Amino acid sequence: QVQLVESGGGLVQAGGSLRLSCVASGRTFYEIAMGWFRQAPGKEREFVATITWSSGRTYYADSVKGRFAISRDNAKNTVYLQMNSLKPEDTAVYYCAASKYYSDSYQGDGLYDYWGQGTQVTVSS
Repeated sequence: QVQLVESGGGLVQAGGSLRLSCVASGRTFYEIAMGWFRQAPGKEREFVATITWSSGRTYYADSVKGRFAISRDNAKNTVYLQMNSLKPEDTAVYYCAASKYYSDSYQGDGLYDYWGQGTQVTVSS
């Protein structure tokens, strides 16, 4: 089992920044990548970004490229999502997820085995 705990969500004005953190614990050695997804009210959950633990290769949704940056600290088993130039449409619950699979995109949520409880991000206009 792997436990994921997110933090860092909150309320921010449009154009502002937030940094989300996700700490992984438990049997994490099988996990290859960590990702972030989000779900806005009335919408389906969507891929945001993923990073692989070993090489640090990153993957981003087109909607966040150039504004968001995912990074990891292997020693702390922690993944971060730095979100800049936030827009009201970024408002959602953000979820951290862990994957034990290799993928060329990591965009499908079926690739992820474990999920955090989510953290709310609200961007006001």
